[in-house]
Amino acid sequence: MRRTKRTGNFFLCLLFNMMLNLEGTIPAWILLILHFCIGISIFWFWLALALWIIYLLVWMKIIGWAGRCSKPDPPKENKNPYSAGRKK
Repeated sequence: MRRTKRTGNFFLCLLFNMMLNLEGTIPAWILLILHFCIGISIFWFWLALALWIIYLLVWMKIIGWAGRCSKPDPPKENKNPYSAGRKK
């Protein structure tokens, strides 16, 4: 697999990942609505958002670590006599 020469900005990747995973905030929005409707503490809303961000951070670290684990195979000697070409 081809790799780029430069590394990406972590916070830019985090923001992009947050935009792609907005469905993870649904419990937080439900807790915010419950805060205004029945008066539960706003702490639960912030806790749900914080847990979502922590989940994204951990997931990004795992995927980044897995991407760094792969190494390209070293070049190997061609031992096939038929693919070496014709000798004159």
